[in-house]
Amino acid sequence: MDCRMDGCAIGSNGSGSKSCGPLSDYRIPDYILKPDSERVIVDNAPSCPVVVFINSRSGGQLGSGLIKSYREVLNEAQVFDLSEESPDKVLHRLYANFQRLKSNGDLLAIQIEKSLRLIVAGGDGTASWLLGVVSDLKLTHSPPVATVPLGTGNNLPFSFGWGKKNPATDQEAVKSFLGLVKEAREMSIDSWHIIMRMRVPQEGPCDPIAPLELPHSLHAFHRVTGSDELNVEGYHTFRGGFWNYFSMGMDAQVSYGFHSERKKNPEKFKNQLSNQV
Repeated sequence: MDCRMDGCAIGSNGSGSKSCGPLSDYRIPDYILKPDSERVIVDNAPSCPVVVFINSRSGGQLGSGLIKSYREVLNEAQVFDLSEESPDKVLHRLYANFQRLKSNGDLLAIQIEKSLRLIVAGGDGTASWLLGVVSDLKLTHSPPVATVPLGTGNNLPFSFGWGKKNPATDQEAVKSFLGLVKEAREMSIDSWHIIMRMRVPQEGPCDPIAPLELPHSLHAFHRVTGSDELNVEGYHTFRGGFWNYFSMGMDAQVSYGFHSERKKNPEKFKNQLSNQV
């Protein structure tokens, strides 16, 4: 198992409230976000443009209220519900549009791409999902990611100073968080890459027991080809990775069971404390 420092998160400079300043500091014009929108002239580039991803199914099911508040405070088009659109689709579209606009000499697009910050509201799995997507884009300058602790454990947001408790979802809470994001510092984050070998069975296949639906946060394990330098005769070799923590055995089985049950019956998982128990 090896570790690579190929992600960028934002660490909070402290708890409490921060004045967010003018909301124009965070808003991104439609034509930057939507390739088919008409270009507009903006007097000044936003100093802290953000794209927001919210998992409405995370933790205490507070995402719907948070989505509403963010869309009221910002441009509605820069706030995404992860239950409706995946972050890889959004970011591929956004960065393709950045390239198109920059090739046409659009200075605003250049400035926004350079100073862009991402906000992800969800649990550890949701944050890891977005970090993985950003890593897979292999950008020259990856946008740093701020994590809103909207999940159950929230270990990743806690590690970067954002706390563990689920946030308030009103507009004032959103504005306060935006102020913290503007003042936050960028920090590198490690990702872990795993190599796993299993002896080839004498009889039967060596495939996962179906149906196995992996959480988005886990980069799925893939069996390497016979020509890969990692391949070892007599073994099936798999490679994969994770961002936050990794577990095996009973602990992993319990976590996967919780994930599956919450996905089927989200109405039963509306309380952060009960979810932790």
